[in-house]
Amino acid sequence: MAGRLAAVPEETTDGSPAACPPTNLYRDSIRMVPLPRGQYIRSTLFAHSGQSGSSFSGASSYYPSSGSGCSWGPGWASALTHALAFISNRMVSDGYTQRMVQAFDFEYGGGDPERVLGAWFFELDVEWLVQTREEHSGLRRHVQDMPASSLQDMVGRWIRALTVLVFNIRNLMVAVHKMPPVTVARFGKASISAMLVFVDAILAVPGAETLRAVVDMFICVSSVSCYMFTTLVISPEAKSIFGEIGGLLETEGNMLRKAICSMMEEVRTLIEDDDSWAVEILRGRGEVHRNTRFMVDCIMSVKMARTSAQRHDAGNLPGMVDNSVDYLKDVLLRKSELCPDLSLRYLFLLNNSYFIAQVSDPSGDNYGLKLTPECEKYMDSYLDASWGHVLPCIQKSFFPGLLCCWCCCINTSSLAKFESAFHQTYEAQKFWKVPDPQLRDELRRAITRKVISEHPGIEQHVSRRSGSPKALVWMLEQIFEG
Repeated sequence: MAGRLAAVPEETTDGSPAACPPTNLYRDSIRMVPLPRGQYIRSTLFAHSGQSGSSFSGASSYYPSSGSGCSWGPGWASALTHALAFISNRMVSDGYTQRMVQAFDFEYGGGDPERVLGAWFFELDVEWLVQTREEHSGLRRHVQDMPASSLQDMVGRWIRALTVLVFNIRNLMVAVHKMPPVTVARFGKASISAMLVFVDAILAVPGAETLRAVVDMFICVSSVSCYMFTTLVISPEAKSIFGEIGGLLETEGNMLRKAICSMMEEVRTLIEDDDSWAVEILRGRGEVHRNTRFMVDCIMSVKMARTSAQRHDAGNLPGMVDNSVDYLKDVLLRKSELCPDLSLRYLFLLNNSYFIAQVSDPSGDNYGLKLTPECEKYMDSYLDASWGHVLPCIQKSFFPGLLCCWCCCINTSSLAKFESAFHQTYEAQKFWKVPDPQLRDELRRAITRKVISEHPGIEQHVSRRSGSPKALVWMLEQIFEG
Protein backbone atom coordinates (compact mmCIF):
# COMPACT_ATOMS: atom_id res chain seq x y z
CA MET A 1 0.00 0.00 0.00
CA ALA A 2 2.80 2.38 0.87
CA GLY A 3 4.43 1.91 -2.50
CA ARG A 4 1.21 2.56 -4.28
CA LEU A 5 0.46 5.70 -2.29
CA ALA A 6 3.92 6.99 -2.96
CA ALA A 7 3.24 6.76 -6.68
CA VAL A 8 0.08 8.85 -6.47
CA PRO A 9 0.80 12.44 -7.62
CA GLU A 10 1.30 14.83 -4.78
CA GLU A 11 0.64 18.54 -4.85
CA THR A 12 3.41 20.92 -5.88
CA THR A 13 4.51 23.90 -3.77
CA ASP A 14 1.96 26.16 -5.45
CA GLY A 15 -0.91 23.84 -4.52
CA SER A 16 -1.36 22.32 -7.99
CA PRO A 17 -1.16 18.60 -8.63
CA ALA A 18 2.03 17.10 -9.99
CA ALA A 19 2.40 17.55 -13.73
CA CYS A 20 2.60 13.87 -14.66
CA PRO A 21 0.15 11.43 -12.99
CA PRO A 22 1.54 7.92 -12.51
CA THR A 23 0.61 5.01 -14.73
CA ASN A 24 0.36 1.24 -14.59
CA LEU A 25 -1.01 1.12 -11.06
CA TYR A 26 -4.34 -0.54 -11.82
CA ARG A 27 -4.35 -1.10 -15.59
CA ASP A 28 -3.15 -4.70 -15.46
CA SER A 29 -5.67 -5.59 -12.75
CA ILE A 30 -8.53 -4.15 -14.81
CA ARG A 31 -7.39 -5.95 -17.93
CA MET A 32 -7.26 -9.31 -16.13
CA VAL A 33 -10.93 -9.23 -15.08
CA PRO A 34 -12.76 -11.80 -17.25
CA LEU A 35 -15.76 -10.64 -19.21
CA PRO A 36 -19.07 -12.50 -19.47
CA ARG A 37 -18.68 -15.66 -21.50
CA GLY A 38 -19.83 -15.15 -25.08
CA GLN A 39 -18.99 -14.95 -28.71
CA TYR A 40 -19.57 -12.19 -31.20
CA ILE A 41 -21.91 -12.80 -34.07
CA ARG A 42 -20.20 -12.83 -37.41
CA SER A 43 -21.91 -12.26 -40.72
CA THR A 44 -19.25 -14.48 -42.27
CA LEU A 45 -21.64 -17.32 -41.49
CA PHE A 46 -23.37 -16.18 -44.65
CA ALA A 47 -20.22 -16.22 -46.77
CA HIS A 48 -20.92 -19.48 -48.60
CA SER A 49 -18.08 -19.35 -51.03
CA GLY A 50 -15.40 -21.81 -50.01
CA GLN A 51 -16.87 -22.32 -46.52
CA SER A 52 -20.09 -24.21 -46.92
CA GLY A 53 -18.48 -27.58 -46.45
CA SER A 54 -17.44 -26.83 -42.91
CA SER A 55 -20.15 -24.45 -41.83
CA PHE A 56 -22.08 -27.00 -39.84
CA SER A 57 -19.20 -27.94 -37.60
CA GLY A 58 -17.80 -24.46 -37.24
CA ALA A 59 -20.85 -22.40 -36.34
CA SER A 60 -20.80 -22.24 -32.58
CA SER A 61 -22.89 -19.70 -30.72
CA TYR A 62 -23.43 -18.04 -27.41
CA TYR A 63 -25.97 -19.55 -25.04
CA PRO A 64 -26.09 -18.27 -21.47
CA SER A 65 -26.57 -20.78 -18.69
CA SER A 66 -26.38 -20.88 -14.94
CA GLY A 67 -22.88 -22.26 -15.16
CA SER A 68 -21.50 -19.97 -17.81
CA GLY A 69 -19.58 -17.71 -15.48
CA CYS A 70 -20.18 -14.03 -14.92
CA SER A 71 -22.83 -12.17 -16.84
CA TRP A 72 -24.51 -8.80 -16.89
CA GLY A 73 -27.65 -8.62 -14.83
CA PRO A 74 -30.07 -6.14 -13.30
CA GLY A 75 -28.63 -6.58 -9.82
CA TRP A 76 -24.99 -6.25 -10.81
CA ALA A 77 -24.43 -9.36 -8.69
CA SER A 78 -21.81 -10.81 -10.97
CA ALA A 79 -18.18 -11.74 -10.76
CA LEU A 80 -17.40 -9.06 -13.35
CA THR A 81 -18.83 -6.15 -11.41
CA HIS A 82 -17.60 -7.44 -8.05
CA ALA A 83 -14.04 -7.61 -9.38
CA LEU A 84 -14.20 -4.18 -11.01
CA ALA A 85 -15.86 -2.68 -7.94
CA PHE A 86 -13.01 -4.00 -5.82
CA ILE A 87 -10.46 -2.31 -8.09
CA SER A 88 -12.46 0.91 -8.05
CA ASN A 89 -12.64 0.91 -4.26
CA ARG A 90 -8.90 0.44 -4.15
CA MET A 91 -8.33 3.35 -6.53
CA VAL A 92 -10.41 5.63 -4.31
CA SER A 93 -9.02 4.37 -1.00
CA ASP A 94 -5.49 4.86 -2.35
CA GLY A 95 -6.36 8.44 -3.22
CA TYR A 96 -5.55 7.90 -6.89
CA THR A 97 -8.92 8.94 -8.30
CA GLN A 98 -9.01 12.02 -6.12
CA ARG A 99 -5.62 13.09 -7.49
CA MET A 100 -6.85 12.62 -11.03
CA VAL A 101 -9.89 14.78 -10.30
CA GLN A 102 -7.66 17.45 -8.78
CA ALA A 103 -5.30 17.39 -11.76
CA PHE A 104 -8.23 17.66 -14.17
CA ASP A 105 -9.75 20.54 -12.21
CA PHE A 106 -6.43 22.38 -12.23
CA GLU A 107 -6.13 22.04 -16.01
CA TYR A 108 -9.83 22.71 -16.63
CA GLY A 109 -9.58 26.48 -16.35
CA GLY A 110 -7.36 26.90 -19.41
CA GLY A 111 -4.70 24.24 -19.24
CA ASP A 112 -4.69 20.84 -20.90
CA PRO A 113 -7.42 18.62 -19.40
CA GLU A 114 -6.99 16.21 -22.31
CA ARG A 115 -3.58 15.33 -20.94
CA VAL A 116 -5.13 14.29 -17.63
CA LEU A 117 -7.83 12.28 -19.40
CA GLY A 118 -5.11 10.59 -21.42
CA ALA A 119 -3.36 9.41 -18.26
CA TRP A 120 -6.70 8.47 -16.67
CA PHE A 121 -7.83 6.49 -19.73
CA PHE A 122 -4.46 4.78 -19.97
CA GLU A 123 -5.03 3.45 -16.48
CA LEU A 124 -8.52 2.32 -17.55
CA ASP A 125 -6.96 0.55 -20.57
CA VAL A 126 -8.78 2.69 -23.17
CA GLU A 127 -6.17 5.35 -23.94
CA TRP A 128 -7.03 5.06 -27.65
CA LEU A 129 -10.31 6.89 -27.00
CA VAL A 130 -8.57 10.12 -25.99
CA GLN A 131 -6.01 9.80 -28.76
CA THR A 132 -8.65 9.63 -31.47
CA ARG A 133 -11.57 11.46 -29.86
CA GLU A 134 -11.08 14.65 -31.86
CA GLU A 135 -11.18 12.73 -35.12
CA HIS A 136 -14.37 10.71 -34.96
CA SER A 137 -14.15 9.59 -38.56
CA GLY A 138 -10.67 8.21 -37.92
CA LEU A 139 -11.91 6.10 -35.02
CA ARG A 140 -14.83 4.89 -37.12
CA ARG A 141 -12.55 3.81 -39.95
CA HIS A 142 -10.29 2.10 -37.45
CA VAL A 143 -13.19 0.12 -36.00
CA GLN A 144 -14.61 -0.76 -39.43
CA ASP A 145 -11.29 -2.24 -40.55
CA MET A 146 -10.88 -4.38 -37.45
CA PRO A 147 -11.09 -8.18 -37.53
CA ALA A 148 -13.75 -9.72 -35.30
CA SER A 149 -11.28 -10.76 -32.58
CA SER A 150 -9.84 -7.25 -32.28
CA LEU A 151 -13.31 -5.73 -32.14
CA GLN A 152 -14.23 -8.16 -29.37
CA ASP A 153 -11.17 -7.14 -27.39
CA MET A 154 -11.84 -3.43 -27.87
CA VAL A 155 -15.47 -3.69 -26.76
CA GLY A 156 -14.40 -5.72 -23.73
CA ARG A 157 -11.87 -3.08 -22.70
CA TRP A 158 -14.52 -0.39 -23.13
CA ILE A 159 -17.01 -2.26 -20.91
CA ARG A 160 -14.44 -2.72 -18.15
CA ALA A 161 -13.36 0.92 -18.37
CA LEU A 162 -16.86 2.41 -18.25
CA THR A 163 -17.78 0.17 -15.31
CA VAL A 164 -14.68 1.13 -13.30
CA LEU A 165 -15.17 4.79 -14.23
CA VAL A 166 -18.76 4.87 -12.98
CA PHE A 167 -17.85 3.05 -9.78
CA ASN A 168 -15.11 5.61 -9.13
CA ILE A 169 -17.35 8.61 -9.68
CA ARG A 170 -20.12 7.10 -7.61
CA ASN A 171 -17.72 6.26 -4.77
CA LEU A 172 -16.41 9.82 -4.68
CA MET A 173 -19.94 11.24 -4.56
CA VAL A 174 -21.34 9.09 -1.74
CA ALA A 175 -18.24 8.76 0.46
CA VAL A 176 -16.62 11.34 2.68
CA HIS A 177 -13.55 12.25 0.64
CA LYS A 178 -13.84 16.04 0.88
CA MET A 179 -14.07 16.32 -2.90
CA PRO A 180 -16.29 19.15 -4.20
CA PRO A 181 -19.29 17.44 -5.84
CA VAL A 182 -19.23 19.87 -8.76
CA THR A 183 -15.58 19.08 -9.44
CA VAL A 184 -16.25 15.35 -9.38
CA ALA A 185 -19.32 15.74 -11.58
CA ARG A 186 -17.38 17.82 -14.11
CA PHE A 187 -14.61 15.23 -14.24
CA GLY A 188 -17.18 12.45 -14.59
CA LYS A 189 -18.96 14.22 -17.43
CA ALA A 190 -15.74 14.78 -19.38
CA SER A 191 -14.67 11.17 -18.88
CA ILE A 192 -18.02 9.63 -19.83
CA SER A 193 -18.41 11.96 -22.84
CA ALA A 194 -15.05 10.74 -24.13
CA MET A 195 -16.07 7.12 -23.49
CA LEU A 196 -19.32 7.47 -25.44
CA VAL A 197 -17.48 8.47 -28.61
CA PHE A 198 -16.83 4.75 -29.06
CA VAL A 199 -20.58 4.07 -29.20
CA ASP A 200 -20.89 6.24 -32.29
CA ALA A 201 -17.94 4.45 -33.88
CA ILE A 202 -19.47 1.01 -33.28
CA LEU A 203 -22.86 2.07 -34.62
CA ALA A 204 -21.20 3.27 -37.81
CA VAL A 205 -19.98 -0.26 -38.56
CA PRO A 206 -22.33 -1.84 -41.12
CA GLY A 207 -23.54 -5.40 -40.91
CA ALA A 208 -25.10 -7.72 -38.36
CA GLU A 209 -21.71 -8.95 -37.18
CA THR A 210 -21.63 -6.17 -34.58
CA LEU A 211 -24.97 -7.11 -33.00
CA ARG A 212 -23.40 -8.89 -30.07
CA ALA A 213 -21.06 -5.95 -29.46
CA VAL A 214 -23.98 -3.50 -29.56
CA VAL A 215 -25.99 -5.65 -27.14
CA ASP A 216 -23.08 -5.85 -24.69
CA MET A 217 -22.61 -2.10 -24.84
CA PHE A 218 -26.34 -1.46 -24.38
CA ILE A 219 -26.39 -3.69 -21.30
CA CYS A 220 -23.36 -1.91 -19.90
CA VAL A 221 -24.72 1.61 -20.52
CA SER A 222 -28.12 0.69 -19.08
CA SER A 223 -26.59 -0.90 -16.00
CA VAL A 224 -24.08 1.84 -15.17
CA SER A 225 -26.61 4.63 -15.61
CA CYS A 226 -29.02 2.85 -13.27
CA TYR A 227 -26.28 2.32 -10.71
CA MET A 228 -24.88 5.85 -10.88
CA PHE A 229 -28.13 7.66 -10.16
CA THR A 230 -29.70 5.39 -7.55
CA THR A 231 -30.33 7.28 -4.27
CA LEU A 232 -27.72 9.90 -5.13
CA VAL A 233 -28.04 12.99 -2.91
CA ILE A 234 -25.87 15.88 -4.11
CA SER A 235 -25.89 19.64 -4.43
CA PRO A 236 -28.16 21.31 -7.01
CA GLU A 237 -25.22 22.38 -9.15
CA ALA A 238 -23.65 18.93 -9.15
CA LYS A 239 -27.08 17.44 -9.72
CA SER A 240 -27.42 19.56 -12.86
CA ILE A 241 -24.14 18.22 -14.24
CA PHE A 242 -25.11 14.67 -13.34
CA GLY A 243 -28.39 15.28 -15.12
CA GLU A 244 -26.39 16.08 -18.24
CA ILE A 245 -24.42 12.84 -17.77
CA GLY A 246 -27.67 10.96 -17.42
CA GLY A 247 -28.93 12.56 -20.61
CA LEU A 248 -25.79 11.48 -22.46
CA LEU A 249 -26.12 7.89 -21.24
CA GLU A 250 -29.82 7.78 -22.05
CA THR A 251 -29.27 9.13 -25.55
CA GLU A 252 -26.52 6.63 -26.31
CA GLY A 253 -28.51 3.80 -24.75
CA ASN A 254 -31.52 4.59 -26.92
CA MET A 255 -29.29 4.71 -29.99
CA LEU A 256 -27.92 1.28 -29.13
CA ARG A 257 -31.42 -0.09 -28.58
CA LYS A 258 -32.62 1.21 -31.94
CA ALA A 259 -29.52 -0.25 -33.56
CA ILE A 260 -30.35 -3.67 -32.06
CA CYS A 261 -33.82 -3.54 -33.60
CA SER A 262 -32.43 -2.47 -36.96
CA MET A 263 -29.79 -5.20 -36.96
CA MET A 264 -32.40 -7.84 -36.21
CA GLU A 265 -34.30 -6.76 -39.29
CA GLU A 266 -31.09 -7.11 -41.26
CA VAL A 267 -30.58 -10.61 -39.87
CA ARG A 268 -34.06 -11.58 -41.06
CA THR A 269 -33.27 -10.34 -44.54
CA LEU A 270 -29.99 -12.27 -44.62
CA ILE A 271 -31.71 -15.49 -43.62
CA GLU A 272 -34.66 -15.03 -45.95
CA ASP A 273 -32.48 -14.29 -48.97
CA ASP A 274 -30.04 -17.13 -48.38
CA ASP A 275 -30.28 -19.30 -51.51
CA SER A 276 -28.45 -22.36 -50.19
CA TRP A 277 -31.11 -23.81 -47.90
CA ALA A 278 -31.98 -26.84 -50.02
CA VAL A 279 -28.36 -27.79 -50.67
CA GLU A 280 -27.28 -27.41 -47.06
CA ILE A 281 -30.24 -29.27 -45.59
CA LEU A 282 -29.12 -32.27 -47.63
CA ARG A 283 -25.46 -31.73 -46.84
CA GLY A 284 -26.19 -31.35 -43.14
CA ARG A 285 -28.24 -34.59 -43.06
CA GLY A 286 -30.98 -32.96 -41.00
CA GLU A 287 -28.54 -31.14 -38.69
CA VAL A 288 -29.37 -27.84 -37.00
CA HIS A 289 -28.84 -25.34 -39.80
CA ARG A 290 -26.17 -22.68 -39.48
CA ASN A 291 -28.77 -20.00 -40.18
CA THR A 292 -30.79 -21.33 -37.24
CA ARG A 293 -27.75 -21.12 -34.99
CA PHE A 294 -27.03 -17.61 -36.19
CA MET A 295 -30.60 -16.41 -35.70
CA VAL A 296 -30.88 -18.01 -32.27
CA ASP A 297 -27.62 -16.35 -31.26
CA CYS A 298 -29.16 -13.02 -32.24
CA ILE A 299 -32.39 -13.81 -30.39
CA MET A 300 -30.50 -14.69 -27.21
CA SER A 301 -28.56 -11.45 -27.46
CA VAL A 302 -31.79 -9.45 -27.73
CA LYS A 303 -33.22 -11.44 -24.83
CA MET A 304 -30.26 -10.44 -22.68
CA ALA A 305 -30.71 -6.81 -23.69
CA ARG A 306 -34.42 -6.95 -22.87
CA THR A 307 -33.72 -8.44 -19.44
CA SER A 308 -31.02 -5.91 -18.65
CA ALA A 309 -32.86 -2.78 -19.82
CA GLN A 310 -33.33 -0.76 -16.65
CA ARG A 311 -32.95 2.99 -16.94
CA HIS A 312 -33.50 3.00 -20.69
CA ASP A 313 -36.73 2.46 -22.56
CA ALA A 314 -36.85 -1.16 -23.69
CA GLY A 315 -38.82 -0.09 -26.76
CA ASN A 316 -39.53 -2.99 -29.11
CA LEU A 317 -37.15 -5.41 -27.39
CA PRO A 318 -39.77 -7.30 -25.32
CA GLY A 319 -41.86 -8.26 -28.34
CA MET A 320 -38.90 -8.74 -30.63
CA VAL A 321 -37.79 -11.99 -28.97
CA ASP A 322 -41.14 -13.75 -29.41
CA ASN A 323 -41.64 -12.32 -32.89
CA SER A 324 -38.18 -13.43 -33.97
CA VAL A 325 -38.74 -16.96 -32.67
CA ASP A 326 -42.04 -17.19 -34.55
CA TYR A 327 -40.41 -15.78 -37.66
CA LEU A 328 -37.58 -18.31 -37.53
CA LYS A 329 -40.01 -21.20 -37.14
CA ASP A 330 -41.96 -19.98 -40.16
CA VAL A 331 -38.77 -19.66 -42.24
CA LEU A 332 -37.70 -23.19 -41.31
CA LEU A 333 -41.07 -24.60 -42.27
CA ARG A 334 -41.03 -22.84 -45.64
CA LYS A 335 -37.40 -23.62 -46.42
CA SER A 336 -37.84 -27.28 -45.44
CA GLU A 337 -40.27 -27.67 -48.33
CA LEU A 338 -37.28 -27.30 -50.64
CA CYS A 339 -36.05 -30.71 -49.43
CA PRO A 340 -37.38 -33.50 -51.70
CA ASP A 341 -36.91 -36.22 -49.05
CA LEU A 342 -39.93 -36.11 -46.74
CA SER A 343 -38.19 -38.07 -43.98
CA LEU A 344 -35.18 -35.75 -44.00
CA ARG A 345 -37.47 -32.75 -44.05
CA TYR A 346 -39.21 -33.79 -40.83
CA LEU A 347 -35.95 -34.73 -39.14
CA PHE A 348 -34.59 -31.30 -40.08
CA LEU A 349 -37.65 -29.60 -38.60
CA LEU A 350 -37.40 -31.71 -35.45
CA ASN A 351 -33.72 -30.91 -34.90
CA ASN A 352 -34.13 -27.20 -35.51
CA SER A 353 -37.36 -26.80 -33.55
CA TYR A 354 -35.87 -28.65 -30.59
CA PHE A 355 -32.77 -26.45 -30.76
CA ILE A 356 -34.87 -23.28 -30.76
CA ALA A 357 -36.94 -24.52 -27.82
CA GLN A 358 -33.86 -25.41 -25.78
CA VAL A 359 -32.12 -22.05 -26.09
CA SER A 360 -35.06 -19.67 -26.31
CA ASP A 361 -37.32 -21.18 -23.65
CA PRO A 362 -35.63 -24.12 -21.90
CA SER A 363 -38.16 -26.19 -19.96
CA GLY A 364 -36.47 -29.55 -19.59
CA ASP A 365 -34.32 -30.72 -16.71
CA ASN A 366 -31.54 -33.15 -15.99
CA TYR A 367 -33.95 -36.00 -15.36
CA GLY A 368 -35.59 -36.38 -18.70
CA LEU A 369 -36.50 -34.93 -22.05
CA LYS A 370 -39.50 -32.67 -22.43
CA LEU A 371 -40.61 -32.11 -26.00
CA THR A 372 -42.79 -29.20 -27.04
CA PRO A 373 -46.02 -30.07 -28.88
CA GLU A 374 -44.39 -28.80 -32.05
CA CYS A 375 -41.42 -31.14 -31.64
CA GLU A 376 -43.74 -34.06 -30.88
CA LYS A 377 -45.64 -33.31 -34.10
CA TYR A 378 -42.45 -33.34 -36.17
CA MET A 379 -41.24 -36.52 -34.50
CA ASP A 380 -44.52 -38.33 -35.26
CA SER A 381 -44.42 -37.08 -38.84
CA TYR A 382 -40.86 -38.32 -39.22
CA LEU A 383 -41.75 -41.77 -37.81
CA ASP A 384 -44.67 -42.13 -40.20
CA ALA A 385 -42.68 -40.93 -43.22
CA SER A 386 -39.60 -43.03 -42.48
CA TRP A 387 -40.81 -46.20 -40.80
CA GLY A 388 -44.53 -46.39 -41.52
CA HIS A 389 -43.93 -48.33 -44.75
CA VAL A 390 -41.96 -51.03 -42.94
CA LEU A 391 -44.85 -52.47 -40.92
CA PRO A 392 -47.28 -53.28 -43.79
CA CYS A 393 -44.69 -55.72 -45.08
CA ILE A 394 -45.94 -58.10 -42.36
CA GLN A 395 -49.35 -59.57 -43.15
CA LYS A 396 -52.06 -59.26 -40.50
CA SER A 397 -54.48 -62.04 -39.52
CA PHE A 398 -57.89 -61.60 -38.03
CA PHE A 399 -59.40 -64.10 -35.64
CA PRO A 400 -63.19 -64.28 -35.21
CA GLY A 401 -64.35 -62.47 -32.09
CA LEU A 402 -60.90 -60.99 -31.38
CA LEU A 403 -59.30 -57.62 -32.03
CA CYS A 404 -56.76 -57.26 -34.79
CA CYS A 405 -53.42 -58.71 -33.71
CA TRP A 406 -50.13 -59.81 -35.17
CA CYS A 407 -50.11 -63.42 -36.30
CA CYS A 408 -47.58 -65.53 -34.43
CA CYS A 409 -46.75 -67.42 -37.58
CA ILE A 410 -45.36 -64.83 -39.92
CA ASN A 411 -44.62 -66.32 -43.30
CA THR A 412 -41.11 -66.24 -44.66
CA SER A 413 -41.95 -63.97 -47.60
CA SER A 414 -43.49 -61.25 -45.42
CA LEU A 415 -40.62 -61.48 -42.98
CA ALA A 416 -38.11 -61.06 -45.77
CA LYS A 417 -39.97 -57.98 -47.01
CA PHE A 418 -40.00 -56.53 -43.51
CA GLU A 419 -36.29 -57.04 -43.01
CA SER A 420 -35.52 -55.66 -46.46
CA ALA A 421 -37.59 -52.51 -45.84
CA PHE A 422 -36.06 -52.09 -42.38
CA HIS A 423 -32.48 -52.40 -43.61
CA GLN A 424 -33.17 -50.13 -46.58
CA THR A 425 -34.44 -47.36 -44.31
CA TYR A 426 -31.68 -47.96 -41.80
CA GLU A 427 -28.89 -47.82 -44.38
CA ALA A 428 -30.33 -44.63 -45.92
CA GLN A 429 -30.59 -42.83 -42.59
CA LYS A 430 -27.91 -44.23 -40.30
CA PHE A 431 -25.58 -41.30 -41.04
CA TRP A 432 -28.24 -38.64 -40.62
CA LYS A 433 -27.58 -36.27 -37.74
CA VAL A 434 -29.38 -35.67 -34.45
CA PRO A 435 -26.81 -33.64 -32.50
CA ASP A 436 -28.56 -33.43 -29.15
CA PRO A 437 -27.89 -36.69 -27.23
CA GLN A 438 -31.18 -36.63 -25.32
CA LEU A 439 -33.23 -36.05 -28.45
CA ARG A 440 -31.21 -38.69 -30.30
CA ASP A 441 -31.90 -41.29 -27.61
CA GLU A 442 -35.59 -40.44 -27.51
CA LEU A 443 -35.90 -40.73 -31.28
CA ARG A 444 -34.16 -44.11 -31.24
CA ARG A 445 -36.56 -45.34 -28.56
CA ALA A 446 -39.53 -44.04 -30.53
CA ILE A 447 -38.42 -45.98 -33.62
CA THR A 448 -37.86 -49.12 -31.54
CA ARG A 449 -41.35 -48.82 -30.06
CA LYS A 450 -43.00 -48.22 -33.42
CA VAL A 451 -41.25 -50.96 -35.33
CA ILE A 452 -40.27 -53.62 -32.79
CA SER A 453 -41.29 -53.32 -29.14
CA GLU A 454 -45.01 -52.87 -29.69
CA HIS A 455 -45.08 -55.93 -31.99
CA PRO A 456 -43.50 -58.87 -30.16
CA GLY A 457 -44.20 -61.22 -33.05
CA ILE A 458 -41.90 -59.22 -35.27
CA GLU A 459 -39.21 -59.05 -32.63
CA GLN A 460 -39.36 -62.81 -32.05
CA HIS A 461 -39.18 -63.94 -35.66
CA VAL A 462 -36.74 -61.32 -36.90
CA SER A 463 -34.43 -62.00 -33.99
CA ARG A 464 -34.30 -65.67 -34.89
CA ARG A 465 -33.27 -64.89 -38.42
CA SER A 466 -30.74 -62.28 -37.31
CA GLY A 467 -29.03 -64.59 -34.85
CA SER A 468 -29.40 -62.23 -31.85
CA PRO A 469 -32.45 -61.14 -29.81
CA LYS A 470 -31.03 -57.60 -29.66
CA ALA A 471 -29.85 -57.29 -33.26
CA LEU A 472 -32.36 -54.73 -34.50
CA VAL A 473 -32.33 -52.75 -31.28
CA TRP A 474 -28.54 -52.64 -31.42
CA MET A 475 -28.68 -51.35 -34.99
CA LEU A 476 -31.05 -48.56 -34.00
CA GLU A 477 -28.73 -47.58 -31.14
CA GLN A 478 -26.08 -46.69 -33.73
CA ILE A 479 -28.26 -44.44 -35.86
CA PHE A 480 -28.20 -40.60 -36.10
CA GLU A 481 -24.56 -40.14 -35.07
CA GLY A 482 -23.82 -38.32 -38.31
